[in-house]
Amino acid sequence: MRAVGNYLIIKPIDPATVETTGGLILGKNQRNDIRYQEANVLSVGAEVKGIKKKDKIYFDIASGNLIEINKKIYSVIRESDVIIVL
Repeated sequence: MRAVGNYLIIKPIDPATVETTGGLILGKNQRNDIRYQEANVLSVGAEVKGIKKKDKIYFDIASGNLIEINKKIYSVIRESDVIIVL
């Protein structure tokens, strides 16, 4: 599988549960205050600059699309959706 143009194929890392200051434990779907999520880059399009395969990134969770390949789910995002490269 290979990304084209300015697209990246990524595998989001599931966020862990978080305990609030009041002691309430929130699951990953209950965190409305977090807009960005960590992911591993699996493939990078030819037009993408500054990001390479196997990088860890943070991306806007409201962006991109999900795709299923061989019963595994991946996200396809644009280079502009990447906020941080670790």
